[in-house]
Amino acid sequence: MSSPDTHPPSLYAAREPIFPRRVKGWFRTLKWWIMGLTLGIYYITPWLRWDRGPNLPDQAVLIDLGGRRFFFFMIEIWPHEFYFVAGLLIMAGLGLFLFTSALGRVWCGYACPQTVWTDLFILVERWVEGDRNARLRLHRQSWNWAKARKRALKWTAWLLIAVATGGAWVFYVADAPGLLRDLVTLQAHPAAWLTIAGLTATTFVFGGFMREQICIYACPWPRIQAAMMDEDTITVAYREWRGEPRGNASVTDSGDCIDCMACVNVCPTGIDIRDGQQLACITCALCIDACDDTMAKIGKPRGLIDYLALTDEVLERSGSPQRAIWKHILRPRTILYTALWSAVGVGLVLALFLQSDIGLHVTPLRNPILVTLSDGSIRNTYDLRLLNKHGEPRTFRISLTSDQPLELSLEGHVSQTVTVPGNATTTQRVYVVAPSGSEAAGKDRTDLRLWVEDLGNNDRIHADTIFNGKGD
Repeated sequence: MSSPDTHPPSLYAAREPIFPRRVKGWFRTLKWWIMGLTLGIYYITPWLRWDRGPNLPDQAVLIDLGGRRFFFFMIEIWPHEFYFVAGLLIMAGLGLFLFTSALGRVWCGYACPQTVWTDLFILVERWVEGDRNARLRLHRQSWNWAKARKRALKWTAWLLIAVATGGAWVFYVADAPGLLRDLVTLQAHPAAWLTIAGLTATTFVFGGFMREQICIYACPWPRIQAAMMDEDTITVAYREWRGEPRGNASVTDSGDCIDCMACVNVCPTGIDIRDGQQLACITCALCIDACDDTMAKIGKPRGLIDYLALTDEVLERSGSPQRAIWKHILRPRTILYTALWSAVGVGLVLALFLQSDIGLHVTPLRNPILVTLSDGSIRNTYDLRLLNKHGEPRTFRISLTSDQPLELSLEGHVSQTVTVPGNATTTQRVYVVAPSGSEAAGKDRTDLRLWVEDLGNNDRIHADTIFNGKGD
């Protein structure tokens, strides 16, 4: 029996801060370019203009919450066309599956927002506090004026970046110049301030303090990626058969790895790639740059840590050359993902070019389903939601076709035409009457088709519905 003073061991391990060392190389340069490109797109896009004519916003990319529309340059998506957004999300998912299956976690290592902003925050940290050894010493030393000054400067820079991040996002949902003016004059809507505050806080905390913890504990993708990868997936790996046993470069019977720890010191998640594939590895390839630099200094060939597949390991251990990269890339799994991705993309493009500039949605009135008029005829009521995507008002003619003699009339209109304002929807109530004694009046259901014709250019669309009679 244990003593009452005995406490169970803690299952929580406190986080050890990671201070990645600066590294130069091809992959580090590639990451700088991708970071600059993605941040540039994010911050600049809301300020791009696109002339759509009168009465329409001129912001190239705009999520118009008030008008319930999404603008993307020449593309305009209305709520009933949300399938475009769903299709783009499906394409993004398939694209992620494709790249992960072919090249591992390249999204995580190069383009994930958490990676991009963490890289930016680490860059600021390095500018203020120095490289790895200087930051380690600063972390371990007691608080004094120099440490407080550096931390305050670093946190201020982080906060400015975080504010810019949150501020840039709200410019996507409102006219950017107008919203900026309202923010500066403190007249912006509270929702804008709350959104900026929330995104500022998450960017500041996630990029500055949590960093690799988001990738390891919060992000679900490391746990899903295993289903996307197989032995032919090209990913960052250590050539153990070449590097072991580790030792000094002057020892003849040792491997190429001299245990310099350069690969560990540059890793943003703090892992040792020599221990094999790990959930925390985001395949950023900085360990490749660090190891190649060491190999160059000791006169060994590069590639001790490199992009390779598990099948390459078997071949290299036996002395055979690696398979060609295209053989790793073009395999049934990646071909299937590519075909599905392409099919969705082609479908969206076709739907985009085939979409009409007018819209029609029919809602039969169910309470009551039908009305018997004084002359014995049967009347059904329908609400038609008419959409005009043109920038100016358009006159629509409403008509019907059916194999039965049905009559149509519009509430509030003598004729069968209605004018819809530009870039707007209008609900019009329509009455359809079956004469007394007609087959449609006595039959339970009769098919009918309602038509809307734009008198400006003769475009026509239709919607099928049912006329309800008395039945037996």
